[in-house]
Amino acid sequence: DWKYIDKKIYKSYKFTTYMEGIEFVQKIALLAEKNHHHPNIKIGWCTVDISITSHDLGGVSTKCVNLATGIDFLL
Repeated sequence: DWKYIDKKIYKSYKFTTYMEGIEFVQKIALLAEKNHHHPNIKIGWCTVDISITSHDLGGVSTKCVNLATGIDFLL
């Protein structure tokens, strides 16, 4: 379900409560630190929007795809 937009991959996740989204973001942060690759995260009311790119390469890299896959497995 990831979309490619402006040299980034993007996905929006929906949750029943605001706190479920916050807990999800905390898990993403731990995964990102472990992988030394950090997404842009936007937290809204019961939504979390993620975009991932490689700033060094100016686009999507294998690390980006691996992080996206890891984020999906967190749910």
